[in-house]
Amino acid sequence: MATQAVPLQHPNRFFINGAWVKPSSDAEIEVISPATEQLYFRVASAQVADVNGAVAAAREAFDNGPWPRMSHKDRAGYMIALADELAKRAPDIATIWPNEMGILYSMSSAYSPGAAGFFRYYASLAETFPFEEEHKTVTGAKLGLLVREPVGVVGAIIPWNGPIMIAAFKVAPALLAGCTVVLKASPEAPGHALLLAEAAAAAGLPPGVLNVVTADREASEALVRNPDIDKIAFTGSSATGRRIASIMGERIGRYTLELGGKSAAIVLDDCDIERAAKTLAERGCDMTGQVCAALTRIIVLKDRQQALTDALAAAFATVKVGDPFDAATQMGPVATRRQRDRVEGYIAKGRDEGYKVVAGGGRPRHLERGFFIEPTVFANVDNKSTIAQEEIFGPVLAVIPADNEEHAINLANDSIFGLNGAVFTDDPDRAYRVARRLRTGTVGQSGHLTDFTIAFGGFKQSGVGREGGVEGLHPFLETKTVILRERPSHLKPA
Repeated sequence: MATQAVPLQHPNRFFINGAWVKPSSDAEIEVISPATEQLYFRVASAQVADVNGAVAAAREAFDNGPWPRMSHKDRAGYMIALADELAKRAPDIATIWPNEMGILYSMSSAYSPGAAGFFRYYASLAETFPFEEEHKTVTGAKLGLLVREPVGVVGAIIPWNGPIMIAAFKVAPALLAGCTVVLKASPEAPGHALLLAEAAAAAGLPPGVLNVVTADREASEALVRNPDIDKIAFTGSSATGRRIASIMGERIGRYTLELGGKSAAIVLDDCDIERAAKTLAERGCDMTGQVCAALTRIIVLKDRQQALTDALAAAFATVKVGDPFDAATQMGPVATRRQRDRVEGYIAKGRDEGYKVVAGGGRPRHLERGFFIEPTVFANVDNKSTIAQEEIFGPVLAVIPADNEEHAINLANDSIFGLNGAVFTDDPDRAYRVARRLRTGTVGQSGHLTDFTIAFGGFKQSGVGREGGVEGLHPFLETKTVILRERPSHLKPA
């Protein structure tokens, strides 16, 4: 396995106020390739002063710059130019992604063009979204208007598992709304954010509209605490989300949180077991299980438990784990040594609590280095157990028996999380009926079917707000009621 080249122009700079600026200190963050355990590249580590500088630039651009005062159509033009620049960088996005978090190169190549697509999608809403609506008024005035205006300066904080896509989910709607943004990249995977900054610079975004820094915990919290930040858009752990909510609550700041999950797949009695197992095993290996919406609690009726467990174990036993750049590989490494330790800790906990590993459970013997782990299945798991209740963020499935359909629904809902879910049945009416009773943000029939073109987000401790689709634009807007005694000249008579 060979570490690939780093296609970045300014890894040792921050993008602030339209320029690549020198950091305030010599502090650096090392990015380690998870397949080789070798240094991939270094980036500057932002200090509080750097973060505050980025916020100041965004604040000035919002308060006094042209961006919020442009028409939505004009902003959309910049966004399309940014999308074009991102599309040019799709091969670079694809190369960086496996080297930072272990995703298969075949998958990163397929996903990489998607970020540009989200900027184009939100640009298209400039002509169709109701930024201004007329309403009848009971006040006696001639006209009532409901207008939607930008929320202000946005702090966008992205994780390491899907950085370019998650950045697009936040930055694209924020830009269309007229917000300015400070994008804070994960120290484990900063490359995509820097590529996005390169695209923004090439597209000619006005200074201060998009600012990009890479920071660890202290400087990241400074971003959240800065009173010039009007809104935080965060994707990451529920623990960090609770911290952000408490800080923003001190000043009634706005926030959207896309947090953790422990999503349930209910396997009913009318679906094909082999087909269900194949689907669950394939998606369980996506991004080495480092997906917040992964279906990791497999709830099955008792009389089908053994058949499903055997089928899952057989499917996982054939998964080829290895070099993410090898076309034959079916699952790569987890992102970091710390992450592998976390997953192994949960596997040990499951064994300690008395649950049987029927597939995987260790490190692949043929791989001497890299943060690799085998896809793992636990059998006959109690839904109250640690491995059924806590997010592992790795390729570990827990098979949980249910007495009947009603019990299966109750088990699925017995979780602090509510991000994703699935109902494996060939009957669409049954799938709909069960789906409507699940307390979770997305439910798919017979598979992991999340769709960001509609909306994505969680119930309970899986988050606040939605991303993607038209729903993903609303959190970057404030609504204002304007009541006029006469109709303004720019509006034609109704």
